[in-house]
Amino acid sequence: MYIKKMLWAIALVGLVICGAFAYYIYGAMFSPNTKFEDGTEFIYVPTNATYSQVRSQLEPLLEDINAFDALAKQKKYTSNIKAGRFAITKGMNNNDIITSIRSKNLPIKIAFNNQHQLADLAGRISTQIEADSLSLLEAMTDETFLTKNGFNNATALGMYLPNSYEFFWNTSAETFRDRMLTEYNRFWTASRKAQAEKLNLSPNEVITLASIVHEESKQADEQPRVAGVYLNRLRIGMPLQADPTLKFAAYQLPKYKNTIIRRVLNVHKEIDSPYNTYKYAGLPPGLIAMPDLSAIKAVLSPEKHSYLYFAADAKRLGYHKFAKTLGQHNNNAREYHQYLSSQGINK
Repeated sequence: MYIKKMLWAIALVGLVICGAFAYYIYGAMFSPNTKFEDGTEFIYVPTNATYSQVRSQLEPLLEDINAFDALAKQKKYTSNIKAGRFAITKGMNNNDIITSIRSKNLPIKIAFNNQHQLADLAGRISTQIEADSLSLLEAMTDETFLTKNGFNNATALGMYLPNSYEFFWNTSAETFRDRMLTEYNRFWTASRKAQAEKLNLSPNEVITLASIVHEESKQADEQPRVAGVYLNRLRIGMPLQADPTLKFAAYQLPKYKNTIIRRVLNVHKEIDSPYNTYKYAGLPPGLIAMPDLSAIKAVLSPEKHSYLYFAADAKRLGYHKFAKTLGQHNNNAREYHQYLSSQGINK
């Protein structure tokens, strides 16, 4: 009888222990384990991250990090880390969290425009995805890639069309670059290529000219007219004489580094550079900035007119006055120069 009671007691203790363990496991898996007030927090798990790196991001967000550790180990997450951007929502339990960070990599929207050089673009993108600016710049300037796809260092910026795109945060530099090439090729439909050919321009030349149009006018409704002026000049072999190209050429020189040229002067017209469109006829070797899509489309569908000149309009800042003759243009330019002088803008 005594032995029978002992066996019952042992069995009862075992049941209690098993019940407690089951309760602990249930709690570890299914009890809410977040401690932030509301909404959703995001963690960013780097490529080849260790569990300790993930844990350090989760610890400030969780009530019981040890319970999470236990379940993560049991579910073999600690040895199977996934890189990416993951959401932790208020009220999630440990099981939900592990499911999220194991299989729910969330994309992000990245956007860029108005970048003047590949280095600027690389810096901008590196703030939005995992790849750093150096690896991005190396991928963007890879000579084998550029040559294979019809670019060089002067035209490579034109491959990156400003827009909003969806990427995973853990995108590599090469993956970003290759996706941008896909977007570029998608933009250049047969119809757009035919438009470029009708203008006697290659896609690279269209975007190079668009970069000048973009720097001359940010007004989308005026860009087709500006593009028409430059195309008229190209057609008759007249130098473009585009002030933004002088600024670009100047900024390549040490003496103009860290300066802002607000007024183009005759001294700038003497700079010996293939980007000086006062000295050299035709298009410069490549882009002077990243053009908006509106400027590219303006070059492909320019306004048809007989204008050969334009000068900034002092009465409608941001817009221009257009002229068919040099005399008309000189009057327009004189008016704007007087405005600049009245504002104390002398350089």
